[in-house]
Amino acid sequence: MNEIDVAVIGGGVAGLASALALAQLGASVCVIEKDARPGRGMSTHNSGVIHAGIYYPQGSLKARLCVEGRPRLYEFCERHGVPHRRCGKLLVASHENEIADLQSLFSRGIANGVTSLQMVDADFVRRREPHVHAVAAVWSPETGIVETEALIGELARLCRERDVALLVGTSVIAANASSHGIELVTPHEAFTAGTVVNAAGLYADDVSAMLGARIFRITPCRGEYAELSPSRRSWVNGLVYPLPHSDGSGLGVHLTPTTWGSVLIGPTARFQTSKDDYEGSRLPLEAFLEPTRALLPGISLMDLQPGGTGIRAKLHGPEERFADFLIERDAGNPDVIQVAGIESPGLTSCLAIGEMVAGLWKRG
Repeated sequence: MNEIDVAVIGGGVAGLASALALAQLGASVCVIEKDARPGRGMSTHNSGVIHAGIYYPQGSLKARLCVEGRPRLYEFCERHGVPHRRCGKLLVASHENEIADLQSLFSRGIANGVTSLQMVDADFVRRREPHVHAVAAVWSPETGIVETEALIGELARLCRERDVALLVGTSVIAANASSHGIELVTPHEAFTAGTVVNAAGLYADDVSAMLGARIFRITPCRGEYAELSPSRRSWVNGLVYPLPHSDGSGLGVHLTPTTWGSVLIGPTARFQTSKDDYEGSRLPLEAFLEPTRALLPGISLMDLQPGGTGIRAKLHGPEERFADFLIERDAGNPDVIQVAGIESPGLTSCLAIGEMVAGLWKRG
């Protein structure tokens, strides 16, 4: 492999979806993934939620690609047998003074094109979720869950069917400008890519600098989870969310049933400097009790058990509320297409992101 049309750095959902869309256009493509198999980073360390598109500012890429990507992802899962469930979500107000904020989110979702949303009362919540406390809620019937590892596996399989070379356990250690694009150097080989897609997740800022492209900063934000004990899993039928954090760091500790039967509680949100510290200074289980009781008042500490962690790749720090996806042909190095800051709703948006990247490549 001396020359290739496109090299995608990063084998998460955004990278694999981009590689698949590019291969479907006839490009020769490789995916370079530093881990031993695709999707071991952010793509499988999250809640596995298929979002509707409620939270994001109107006109943002997050709003547009979420709304475009959601039906595509459902159709993909149905066609390829990826476990998923359109279980719906209740975004709840626990107190009367939260109703105005709830109505604002409802209006934002409608403006973003999520026309299936409904404002509902406490009786509606009680019928769907008898154990959940709420004075009012937004009901989102289009929200669901997906088994992320199965999704990654199917995207990787389809890439291989399209002759995409998946170079796992491989890192780019150097990049040099070439008359035909960018020469990429790995520990095993060197080859030239006409275009490089930077979908490197938490390391997208480092990769961008290596490629001689724009300078930006990824800020890691760790999310930790607990889980409901098996005896309390029946207390939750669908997704239940509080109002999101006012500082923009996350959507709040929420309840997420999984396709394999557990119920996740989380994630929390804490900015940190390390991009790979998943376990240091973990929160005690007691830290999840009050956020869980705000939604499920009958829960005790004995009903909780430890869960996993994930790290979001944010394009803003704790002092800012919002940063959009960065998906564009780089102004400094036009041989690079940036796919950075792909946190939530990146999973929901992945197929729409892939199509956008393929469109950028096709237009040159």
